[in-house]
Amino acid sequence: MGRVVLFDISSQDPERAGAFYSSVFGWKISEPNWGYYPVTTGEDNKPGINGGISKGPNDFPHGIRIQIEVENIEEAIHKSVELGAQIVRDKMEFDHFYLAYLVDPVGNGIGLIQNK
Repeated sequence: MGRVVLFDISSQDPERAGAFYSSVFGWKISEPNWGYYPVTTGEDNKPGINGGISKGPNDFPHGIRIQIEVENIEEAIHKSVELGAQIVRDKMEFDHFYLAYLVDPVGNGIGLIQNK
């Protein structure tokens, strides 16, 4: 079962967005890494789903995307496309994981993440 493990908030003003979520909800916004501000939404005794805020790209300038953990990213991409999803960013490789961005058949942005 794919579980939601992260969220991404895209904004054209990520610092302002971070200040808002920090002030209203008490989220901890860390210093940016490559323009991505890591977000912690819970404590160890009451964890939340963590994520990040970054400046949205031209094809996703603002909005929220969930990241779904999968065991095989190629298989998940293939099945998603078969069922009507569109690929926004095909499989990308990072140090500890693979990541892809899609739009589901009804227009919602999602991310697929596979740990190495």
